[in-house]
Amino acid sequence: MAVIIFFLLFSSIFLNTEAIDKNCPPAKCFPNGPEILFPFSIKGLQPQNCSHPGFKLLCKENKTTIHFPSHGDLVVKSISYDSKRLSLLDPENCVHQVFLNLDLSRTPFRYYYILKNYTYLNCSAPLPRPFVQVPCMSGSEYHVYVVASFGVVPDSCKPVKTVAIPFSYSPYLADDSFGLGITWDVTRREDFVTCFSAARGKVLSILVFIFMVATLVSVKTYCSRRAWFEKLCGYYYATLKRVKFSPREVRNQGKTSVGYGNHGSEFRSMLPK
Repeated sequence: MAVIIFFLLFSSIFLNTEAIDKNCPPAKCFPNGPEILFPFSIKGLQPQNCSHPGFKLLCKENKTTIHFPSHGDLVVKSISYDSKRLSLLDPENCVHQVFLNLDLSRTPFRYYYILKNYTYLNCSAPLPRPFVQVPCMSGSEYHVYVVASFGVVPDSCKPVKTVAIPFSYSPYLADDSFGLGITWDVTRREDFVTCFSAARGKVLSILVFIFMVATLVSVKTYCSRRAWFEKLCGYYYATLKRVKFSPREVRNQGKTSVGYGNHGSEFRSMLPK
């Protein structure tokens, strides 16, 4: 019985993998867009069970987007499934505004690059070089800078927030060329099957243990019975070997019941109960 359940559990796992392959084909929001595969899926184009929670993508205005509760929508530039890298773009072309607001701790993602603490400064007057203000976050009456956290804050500036981000602002680094690189932990479809069958794995381990115990008990029982049978046969053979029947006794055996008679009582105690 344990073997049958063992086989059924493994078969169901393989069937689940096959079902995912069949019901979750690759999809795109537009012909030149990134190909969407597991663990991602496109809302409205693929079933809900084709992705992990938090990996749902949207098609908006011929763009592939992903929504973050702490910031909003970002455009998916490309997806590298081998290196687990999701490259994003800000529709407003202000990546440091995204860095300031984006909270990846509430998502299944993290930054792809090494992080360093930077402090956002809001200054009432422009700062001299080497400070470089962030144009997309600055105005005529305020100037925003992103500086290393260990630096001295000028008198005309107030710290806004210190965040761990991949890089500071540079006028030579275009947001569109660099993008926002984030990564994730779930990488393969097999991981989904492993997660899906985690509970079954515990049950399967118990069944394997029961099967092994049952096998050992069966082998022990078989060996015990075989030893008992060999012992019984040896006793019969030894007894018959030393008993000598006369012709008259042989003729009278047909009138003697099992377990009775001249020699039947000797074997009576050896018969199995």
